[in-house]
Amino acid sequence: MTPEALAAVTAGAGPRLVLVHGFTQTARSWGQLAARLAADHEVVAVDAPGHGDSADVRADLPTGARLLGAAGGRATYVGYSMGGRLCLHLALARPDLVERLVLVSATAGIERAEDRRARRDADEALARSLERDGLDAFLARWVAQPLFAGLTDPGLADRRRNTVEGLASSLRLAGTGTQEPLWDRLGALTMPVLVVAGADDAKFVAAAERMAALLPRATLRIVDGAGHTVHLERPDAFLTLLQDWLAGTAADATRR
Repeated sequence: MTPEALAAVTAGAGPRLVLVHGFTQTARSWGQLAARLAADHEVVAVDAPGHGDSADVRADLPTGARLLGAAGGRATYVGYSMGGRLCLHLALARPDLVERLVLVSATAGIERAEDRRARRDADEALARSLERDGLDAFLARWVAQPLFAGLTDPGLADRRRNTVEGLASSLRLAGTGTQEPLWDRLGALTMPVLVVAGADDAKFVAAAERMAALLPRATLRIVDGAGHTVHLERPDAFLTLLQDWLAGTAADATRR
């Protein structure tokens, strides 16, 4: 693995879907969702910068988006949380590569400069605690957050494939506090966008509703009985809504 490429796992055949995981996860975190989608799609599950087999890659969000586009090519991009922010950056920088976009529990950024500064300070404190206490202790604290209360299996074995150095670099280079707010640029995205959040995740429901209102071709779906990890907490419901949306947007494209 060179610093200029992201690791990825590919399965299936058909229209290409690129899956991008959240912080402390890896390409394997999509699990059976990736396998089920591969029944009629080419599924490319990417290890984000600082994660999994891309642990040695150091990249901020714009650079990470460039590397993501190189790994995924022209496709429908599906990003969860941190992965959603990477996909959103790619869609804005290279709309020619993003046929359709799926944002799961994602945000277009923190608007107030002082709030971004506070988030950067918090992420720096997290990075230092990770370096001080080690990977296992950090992961135990991370998945114990209320944000992940609905996740019955946090996938710790997979998360332990990450490294202290890789995750610390991700916090420092690609945390939400480092992201310039993108809200005023969403109107430029003309591809179909599916925006998904779990009904129990109030903060990200608000973000999803706002993004959907600003995106010209957005579809908003709020999933009952799910929190931040909506695609893992209610995988069947998520898979159904994603497949229905993919089929509907494909039909729309054929009629155009």
